[in-house]
Amino acid sequence: GAYIYIRREYAVRIKIINSSWKTANNKAADFMDVEEEAAAGEGEEGEGGEEGEEGGMKDDGMTSNDVFGKQKNGDVTASGEAREAAARDASMKVPTSFNEMFMFNGAVMGFGSSLWMGTILEQFDNMVMNVANSYRLQEECDVLALTLAKYKGEINLGEFKAVMLASMRSLVPKDWDTDHEVAWTWLWENIERMLTTLMGKPQVQEKALERLIMSLTEDAVNYLRREVYKRFFALAPAGQDYFKQSTTRLYWIADKIVEMTIEMYREPKKMVEDIS
Repeated sequence: GAYIYIRREYAVRIKIINSSWKTANNKAADFMDVEEEAAAGEGEEGEGGEEGEEGGMKDDGMTSNDVFGKQKNGDVTASGEAREAAARDASMKVPTSFNEMFMFNGAVMGFGSSLWMGTILEQFDNMVMNVANSYRLQEECDVLALTLAKYKGEINLGEFKAVMLASMRSLVPKDWDTDHEVAWTWLWENIERMLTTLMGKPQVQEKALERLIMSLTEDAVNYLRREVYKRFFALAPAGQDYFKQSTTRLYWIADKIVEMTIEMYREPKKMVEDIS
């Protein structure tokens, strides 16, 4: 009974998260269409106004003086440029994606100086898209924890949750209800729990790993190289069909793995890109 309940409840939550995330990210096209239509409408009004002014001057036959006509055209051009500038400003101010909406709400809510939020925001899409894959979600949180470990300052994960929920409510206004609130809160609580468990550990683990590598003797290094392949082939026997190089080449690969392990702590973003 417990398995059925969990499967049913979590399946509904995952479905809600996926659908609302898709809606939130499709908002960019909707906003752009609205802005383009507004800008086009204002452009037509500006052209109509110019034609009206020019028509009025033609009816007068330009009997007053040419200077007055030039001033009128200058006023119309200036007003048209002002409207275009206002339209550009409006389009720049309207958030056109979840990331922009998040940054906008973060600034409004007083979290503009919390630079660590941008770090989470960069990986948030990957975490949401893998909500149904607990192993991949854990991997994303592991990498994120390594990245956050480089941040110098206080990190309050609850602040990200508040801005995230406010942004989702803004981007999914028609469909948002208590079920959406529960589903997205559940997702963030799981992410926060994983991150909290790892907070403070990467710094300690990096130093311990550096000490271990520096203390290895030549015999210990050779033993480590052999054990890497021994355990790898035990876990994935098919790998023996691909690793048929010389011992020197295999040892070089093992050394590279050790090097990448320590580099993962030092530059997690770069290593993820290189591995990917």
